[in-house]
Amino acid sequence: MQFSYTTQTLALAALCQSIRLVQQIARGDSTEASELAIALQSVAIQNAEEPIDIYGGKLEHLSQGYHILLSQLGDNPQKDLELTRYAMAVLVLERRMSKNPQALQAVGKRIERLNQQLQHFQISDDTIIASIADIYVEHISPLGNRIQIAGKPAELKQTAVQNKIRALLLCAIRAAVLWRQAGGRRYHFILQRKTLLQEAKTVLQQLAQA
Repeated sequence: MQFSYTTQTLALAALCQSIRLVQQIARGDSTEASELAIALQSVAIQNAEEPIDIYGGKLEHLSQGYHILLSQLGDNPQKDLELTRYAMAVLVLERRMSKNPQALQAVGKRIERLNQQLQHFQISDDTIIASIADIYVEHISPLGNRIQIAGKPAELKQTAVQNKIRALLLCAIRAAVLWRQAGGRRYHFILQRKTLLQEAKTVLQQLAQA
């Protein structure tokens, strides 16, 4: 994949959107079923013709993610530090995975099995969510420090909630893979912040005019 700030920004928007869903689910807040489905589906799509095809082919599917990214990169003093912490932890895990051939191979095989399951189940089915969560638990989480998720204890004790959170963390990893493939590096958050910020603004302007 060619170096692209546009794709980097798209990937970061997807990452932010997945993490926001993690936060909402952990707190017991309501979530958009369509956003959850788009995030989960991204894990199963490995060879898209265009980056946006990973997210249903429409930028509007990542609208919330672009808004979050704009807030996080902009001059707004009220940044979500919890979201930033989760995002940085995800980028570290993805980097470690990219350097671990065994982990990459294992994840690839599990995604092949996931696509076979999707011939019989919907992407938001509990069986599929549990399968995606299991990929994260078995092959991603052991690569680094466990990401401590804050939320309501009563919610976090529920198996279904735990599975959704872990599945969405894998969705965030998927977005981080795309970000790295497009040339994304952590120093871009400092040296190329204005470029990424402008890309996010441009997309949101396009969506507002649509």
